[in-house]
Amino acid sequence: MRNLLFTISFCGTAYHGWQVQNNAVTVQQTVQDAIEKIIRKRENIVGCSRTDAGVHANMYCFNMKTESLIPCEKLVTAINAMLPDDISVLDCVEKEESFHARYDCKRKEYKYLILNSKINNPFLTDRALLYPYPLDESFLDEQAKQFIGRYDYSAFCNSGSSVEDTVRNVFSADVGREGDTVTFTVSADGFLYNMVRIMVGTLLDISSGKIPENTIKDIILSKNRDMAGCTAPACGLYLNKVEY
Repeated sequence: MRNLLFTISFCGTAYHGWQVQNNAVTVQQTVQDAIEKIIRKRENIVGCSRTDAGVHANMYCFNMKTESLIPCEKLVTAINAMLPDDISVLDCVEKEESFHARYDCKRKEYKYLILNSKINNPFLTDRALLYPYPLDESFLDEQAKQFIGRYDYSAFCNSGSSVEDTVRNVFSADVGREGDTVTFTVSADGFLYNMVRIMVGTLLDISSGKIPENTIKDIILSKNRDMAGCTAPACGLYLNKVEY
């Protein structure tokens, strides 16, 4: 039995997230369909995390245990030939039998893209949040640094999560700008349900004055979701890096 680690990227606009669902097209289902056409068997694939509907991934990893003897490089080519244009397999390597794409992950990095313009860029439709109001990226970068640390991030988790342990270690949080695109980048040992989108919504609410500045640490310590900002739309969110 081989244990294969796949790295893929995808545009999530057409999908209801990663996880297989009834009556909804997901990334996992689409990838399983493609693999089944190649190896003539429907294998279980284990993703590194769940993603919401409309969320994208520059890098996403999953592992699959299989008896197929097809070499990794040929699997990459064959599976890509069966996938739609919005999903691509980037790499495939063999791992030890005990490897688990989710539980062995040490760090994830997300990016959130904001098109800070009064005019939409058609090439960023469903790939960035259009935000027409002024944003001071230097100020927001200072605010974002308050996210860093090991805390209970219950205030940044939407209802519907079944996770009992809400403590996470946030390693970095940065806001930068390139032209009209403002990017929030955050890395941690794990993330709660909608955590990054609530972080972004909180920063935007601080920018607009709905939430006082320099209060992110107080919001974290409150463990109260009502203290944090809105949940930003999924369209701007990208899983950017996965580290093992």
